[in-house]
Order: sequence, then C-alpha cells, then structure tokens
Amino acid sequence: MLFARPNLMFPRVIALLLSLLGASPLMAQSPDSPAGEDTAPRLLQASSLFDDPAVSPPQAFEIKEQHVKVPTIDLTIEPDDLWERMRRGFSMPDLNTDLVTDRQIYYINRPGALRQIFTRGQRYLYHIVEELERRGMPTELALLPMVESAFNPMALSSAQASGLWQFIPSTGKSYRLEQNWWVDERRDVIASTNAALDYLQTIYEMHGDWHLALASYNWGEGAVGRAVAKNRAAGLSAEYQHLNMPGETRYYVPKLQALKNIVAQPELFGINLPAIPNRPYFLTVESRTPLDLATAARLAETAVEEILALNPGYKRPILPNGGSMSLVIPADKVEAFLINLQRHDPASASWKTYELREGEGLEGVADRLGISASRLRQVNGLSPRARIGTGYTLIVPSESEGERISLSSLMPSRPQAGAVEPPPPPPPRALIQRTVVRGKGGRLHVVERKLPVSAAPAPARGKAAEKAPAKTPAKATPKAAPSAPRKH
Repeated sequence: MLFARPNLMFPRVIALLLSLLGASPLMAQSPDSPAGEDTAPRLLQASSLFDDPAVSPPQAFEIKEQHVKVPTIDLTIEPDDLWERMRRGFSMPDLNTDLVTDRQIYYINRPGALRQIFTRGQRYLYHIVEELERRGMPTELALLPMVESAFNPMALSSAQASGLWQFIPSTGKSYRLEQNWWVDERRDVIASTNAALDYLQTIYEMHGDWHLALASYNWGEGAVGRAVAKNRAAGLSAEYQHLNMPGETRYYVPKLQALKNIVAQPELFGINLPAIPNRPYFLTVESRTPLDLATAARLAETAVEEILALNPGYKRPILPNGGSMSLVIPADKVEAFLINLQRHDPASASWKTYELREGEGLEGVADRLGISASRLRQVNGLSPRARIGTGYTLIVPSESEGERISLSSLMPSRPQAGAVEPPPPPPPRALIQRTVVRGKGGRLHVVERKLPVSAAPAPARGKAAEKAPAKTPAKATPKAAPSAPRKH
C-alpha cells in the first residue's frame, strides 16, 4: 500500500506567507523619523510563526524610494539650436552595418573638412529643415546634401549633375527646374530643394521604405525596383543592405547614417558642431528694378561672395530682364537692402544689358560704350567670327576690376541663343609628293613633302617630258582621310 509522503515544506511556506501578510506590519515608521513625516515604504523583519530551528528567519531588506530625475524634452517649446530641432525630427530607421562604422571613422578622422562642410551648410540648413517639417518628412534628410555635394551649390559631377541635390539635366527638367543661358535652377537653393523633396516623396511612396528611396535617388528607381524583384524571386531579403548594387549606392545610405549618428551625439565622436541658430538665415525679396549681383551686394551691405552663395542659380553677373526677379538676401540685411533699393538709381548699376537695335553691330556699340569690341565679345562668350543681330542682348561689364574678378565665374563660355557661329573654313588643300630614293646599301626610302595646291608642280609636257631623266617618277596624290582603325 502506498502512502502519500507529507510535504515538509508546506508549513514553512504557510508560515512565511502569514508572516508577510499579518504577523508584522509591512509599513512601519522609522523610530528616528519625526511624527507625521512622509517616509518611504520599508520591509521589516518578521518573526516566524513556527519556532523551527531548521528554518532560518528571512533576511530583512529595506526598500527605499529612489527619486531619479529623468531628463525630459518639452516639445511645445522651440529649441534655440537648429541641430536640436533637427534631432527631434529624426525618424528614419537606423542602419547598423560595418559600412556605417567605416564611414563614421572616415568622417571623424577629417574633423577640419567635416566642420567646413557643416559651416558651409549653415546658410541652407534652416530652410531645408523647415521644408521637411512642413511636409512631415524625416529631418535627417537635411544632411543628404552633405553626401551629394558637401553643401556646395556650384558642385558639378562628371555626369553633369549640378547643385546641392545633384540633379542631372533630364531629371531637373522633369521636376520643372529651368535651365538656360541666364539661370540654372538646379543650383537654386529654394527651387532645387523643393524639387528634391518632391522626388524623394515620390520614390518613398513607390517603395514604402526610406532606405530604398535613398538608393533610388542615387541609382535610379528602376534599377532599385529590378534589384528588389530579383531578390524576392530568389527568396532573399529585399531590404536595402541585402540588394546587389553598385559600390557608390552601397555606401550611399551608410554615409547618411554616419552623419546622422555624428549629429545625434557629436560629443561621443569628439566633434564640435558649429552653432546654428534656429531662425531663418535668408529671405527672398522681389524686385522689378534691373539689378546685377554686385549692386545687390552693395545695397544689402554685404560681401559679393555671400550674395553669390545665396543666389547660385544665376549664371550671369546681371539678373535677366523681364518682370519681377527673386533675389535671396541674408535675413539680417533685408531691411537695409529695401531702404537702399528705394534710393537706387538704375543708371548707376555696375553691370548693364544692352539690346541691339536695327542696323547696329557689336563694334559700333562697343565704341559708343567705351569698351573694346574684343572685351565685349569675351564677356558675352562670342567668338571673333560670331554674328549677332537685332534684339540680341549684350552684357556690358563693370568698370571695377574687383567686381570683374569676384564675378569671373559667371562669365559665359558660350553665347546665348541668337548668335550665329559660321562654320570654320575648310583646311587648305595640299598635295603630298612622295619620292622614292635609294639610300646607302641599296635600300629604298619614301620621302614625303606637302605642297600647296597652287604650288603643285605641273606635269611635264612635250619635249620637256621626253628629256626628263629616267627616274622612278614622283607620285603626287591628294591627301587621303585616315582609314578607320582595324578591329581585332
């Protein structure tokens, strides 16, 4: 017969529970505490109901309330620092790969270059962050121009991609960025930012993934779509880091993630970010008064280089005529600019334009304006043989040498539409005279000599031909075009 063995631990468990629940008070006031003081709860030692020497009384633990101050952020208060505002809007999934670590090491080993890029970007970052927040997009995208152009709006790649956001000509036209002899809106900070964010929104909606959207921005949405489809067909992950893609695209998102990590915790990487106030760096003003960039700088009481950095979309020293033109001015200089603009006499402008009237030519206009015709042609990108007619707009340069130097990058290398460049004259015809002579050792050599057509020797006739010495005749043949190289 089997008997159930009594569980010897059961009375001990009951005793412990009873001692905790009722035998002793759980809440006790310290004898050292003054009456009425709100003290923290403490667990006091309780005596066991069973006087069993085998059961040791439980250890006494005192639990005191910890007042740990947790840092908080009041999102209802705008930060004074633009970096902090940007950090609050970071919302893209983080990418944690070895390539991110590699790019972090690359950047922190070049603190001078990194600081220079951040400093250059302080002109444009407030506007970009403002636009991203207005659209509800992740604010780390404001760092993308660092990857694309190092915040240089004049950057031009070998594929002819231009501006902060590096638009190629065809994509720029697709997103309504005007490109002509006077302006290139791919370099315009406001227009290109608007186009870039439109494009990023489009490709994000296409893929539903920001990493794939960024890869599409670099590689093309079609190429990324095919790479994703290929991985899915093979049963592989379709996430960014698992796609088969070019090296530039493979490093593209890690570069942005590395910069995001540095901005998020600069002290961790030993980087001092330049202070950027959380307020507009520039404002846009409209003007119907003909202006050139040097005059605009004087009216704004600021350096020409600053005006050029804020208005990189203008390709010429003078703004094109025709209606109201937008000009970007430092925010703290707008008031001075508007006051000075009211007093400005357009006739005193440094650079001017002149439209040819019927019957006028460039040389006559140059004489009237007191400038050499060669200089006027050079400023307008016209060759000595180019012909221009009625209605053609000429740029008349400033007399100030300093302004000519500071605006030299805006001098055209080609004329605007309307200039007729006649085809170059054909090269003078020549005959090649080949003479076979016998050298030392009896070896034959061919000696060639070019002869102008007018000086080509006439063939001997009549008796002169009969008296000609019996030599190997010289062969005169027209110069033949070089044959195409043979393919092997």
